[in-house]
Amino acid sequence: MNSHGEIAPNAHGLPVLTDAAQYRQQVAHDPAQELVNLADFIPGLVVDVRYATPENFFGQQLYTEATAYLRRPVAEALQDAQAELNGLGFGLKVLDAYRPYSVTVRMFEAVPNETYAAPPWRGSRHNRGCSVDATLVDLHTGQELPMPTVFDDLSPQAHSDYTNLPADVLRNRAALHRALSRHGFVNYPAEWWHFDHASWANYPLLDLPFAALKG
Repeated sequence: MNSHGEIAPNAHGLPVLTDAAQYRQQVAHDPAQELVNLADFIPGLVVDVRYATPENFFGQQLYTEATAYLRRPVAEALQDAQAELNGLGFGLKVLDAYRPYSVTVRMFEAVPNETYAAPPWRGSRHNRGCSVDATLVDLHTGQELPMPTVFDDLSPQAHSDYTNLPADVLRNRAALHRALSRHGFVNYPAEWWHFDHASWANYPLLDLPFAALKG
């Protein structure tokens, strides 16, 4: 069996793993496939999952639980970035990580724009457990640092090359991007907060509920 196993294609011809038992078999075969709970895995990490509340762009609760998971090697890379930022007096706040494929489908139905929402025929790297949406907090106060926009802002100001911003905002964005890029993450240019780990192609798309990921 390879690391992905045999996954039946869905209606879009896309292989999406929906069987929790098959996921557990993959993890047994290759521990790197495991999705780990970031709040437990990274000491001091702030987790604020907006899609577990109605306080988000879509105005509705999309997740059943306010938890954030990433594949183990991706979580390790994020842990290293957190340690680097801690040395500068900053910390990470994670706004989203693993996202079930079915939620991605709902998002695209609400925002059918491929710049801002992954289409069902492609899926999202969030569905692979390899993407993280993050911002910075002050390590001592826990307060978010000023950034170009709020999370999920669909405007040119949210683009990573937008520069008509206060100097402190530019510095904060640069610090976030610099730390994550040093540890294998690549920013998505239309969203200053979104980062894909370079290893994303090693992992299949998933549509597993968060409850299925618990130890």
